[in-house]
Amino acid sequence: MKPESKPKLAIFDTFKTRIKDLTGEAKRQRAIISILGSNVNPAERTRTGISQKIAKKQEISWKNIYSGIFRDLDEILLPMEIAEENGRLPLKRGPKALQEKGIPYYHLTKKGILVGLAINGIEAMGPQLKEFFSKSDPIEKEFEKILTKFMTASPIFTYSIFQKYVKAFCEDKINELLPFDLSKLKDVSDENLIIQKEVLLAFVKLSNQEKKDMTAFLEKIT
Repeated sequence: MKPESKPKLAIFDTFKTRIKDLTGEAKRQRAIISILGSNVNPAERTRTGISQKIAKKQEISWKNIYSGIFRDLDEILLPMEIAEENGRLPLKRGPKALQEKGIPYYHLTKKGILVGLAINGIEAMGPQLKEFFSKSDPIEKEFEKILTKFMTASPIFTYSIFQKYVKAFCEDKINELLPFDLSKLKDVSDENLIIQKEVLLAFVKLSNQEKKDMTAFLEKIT
């Protein structure tokens, strides 16, 4: 008998022949995480509500994607503790047992908020970063001050850090997302991070005039 494979987050998965295009599963999981991380009402955070919200955006029937949403939640996001039940809504119709039990709705865990920081874009990063660190452990607090400053001074760079961290987890290069510890990226070979570090360290050593010259040069090529 084969051992059960552990659930795997697919938010960075792309097609083999189109490496820039996210798979349908990746897009669906991203959409679920984004909805659960937003301030929508509980009814929109049930399986049906999530299906309807995504379907409306895609202009398709929600029943066509419900099974995929159900699977992503029950087989991936809930077992991985990225999402968790947040309460239950009462039912007025249907089987009595279901009416008494109610319909579950969900929200993101701390781990889920961290994943959201890697996929929801720069615009959402501020409040999500604040929410994440409000739940942080002492070992994670050391990163709060510098990342908050980086978020203001260099939002794209800050966003890329969260992307690289979460992607490394998805690719099994980092064993656990939590506790949040960026030193884990030291063992992950990433050319872009190495280049960014080299440029930053070189820049701080320049004279004021040299900094102006380098800034002008970078303005010309980006």
